Amino acid sequence: MTVPLSILDLAPISEGSTAAQAVRNTIDLAQHAEQWGYHRYWLAEHHFVSVASSSSLTLLALVAAATSHIRVGTGAVQVGHHTSASIVEAFGTVDALHPGRLDLGLGRSGHRRSQFGAEASTAKGGHPVLDTVTGRTRIRDGVVVPPPFDPRGITDRSKFVASLEALQQPHAEALDFPDQIAEVRALLGGTYTSSDDVALHAVPGEGADVELWLFGSTAGESAEVAGRLGLPFAAAYHVAPGTALDAVEAYRAAFRPSPTLAEPHVIVSADVVVAADDATARHHAGTYGHWVHSIRSGSGASEYRDPTTASPLTPDQLRLVEDRLAAQIVGSPDTVTERLESLVKVTDATELLITTIAHDHTDRLESHRLLADAWGLRAARAA
Repeated sequence: MTVPLSILDLAPISEGSTAAQAVRNTIDLAQHAEQWGYHRYWLAEHHFVSVASSSSLTLLALVAAATSHIRVGTGAVQVGHHTSASIVEAFGTVDALHPGRLDLGLGRSGHRRSQFGAEASTAKGGHPVLDTVTGRTRIRDGVVVPPPFDPRGITDRSKFVASLEALQQPHAEALDFPDQIAEVRALLGGTYTSSDDVALHAVPGEGADVELWLFGSTAGESAEVAGRLGLPFAAAYHVAPGTALDAVEAYRAAFRPSPTLAEPHVIVSADVVVAADDATARHHAGTYGHWVHSIRSGSGASEYRDPTTASPLTPDQLRLVEDRLAAQIVGSPDTVTERLESLVKVTDATELLITTIAHDHTDRLESHRLLADAWGLRAARAA
């Protein structure tokens, strides 16, 4: 088709399975993705939930070692939970054995304990109030654009705040996002100096042949910084379908040519499930709403439920996840490629980033294989 396809993997843990099996599934999918012609294979970062991608930097190394030429990256390292040096040294270590294949994707965590501590303490132990999105869903040239999700519906933030406490040293304060991006770039480029003007060099890390990406889901700081610095930008439509298109527009508006890019380079993510026919695909995607609800209710991503045994969501539960269900792209290869082509047209995306979650690993593999064939990835690679 018109643009390359890449994969974003959360390493989901299915109901009745284990984290170890989820890691094996990630390696297996990455190897197949390489054969099928996908351009990049990125690993998400999520903590204290039922996914096996908590240490995206470790998983990146395992995937790079198990493949030979597909680009491997993070989508994205949550910079508020890492020092700039630890990020650059980790990537430099993997780049030493797999040079020129790594994408360093950085995301603005933006969730500091001081931001949410007081709010969360009043909600501890409380049952979450199931709020809904407000406004009306629009269809923009075939692309579903629901109203932005209102996070005030998640009133029980106790687990969220506890995870932040575990992920940062006591009394530590994350750098502002632009400052941390500057540190990472300086360490990679060999120009880093401390606050006392002492030069430090990341070994390994300095001079690593990695591609730097910024991630964002709104027309906010991440999009603006990526544009101003002339870096490639990944817009998370799969997480925030109500605001991701605004993020793309903000990035393009802020873009300034740089030694890295002469023109904007945008990758847009999408939740996708493909099967031989629409009905089978809808069945495989049948518990996606349960999974999103577990996140938005404050519990964090649960094990991915089996659609053959899971009970239907209640009306209140459905209202909390309706924007994500509306934006998920589910169906036969023809159905899915038509909607993805619309997403490319509306966003003018340079690439698409596909994330697929299913209870059975074989169904997830088949979804990516069918999409690769329908998109013509193998034919394009052979040409």
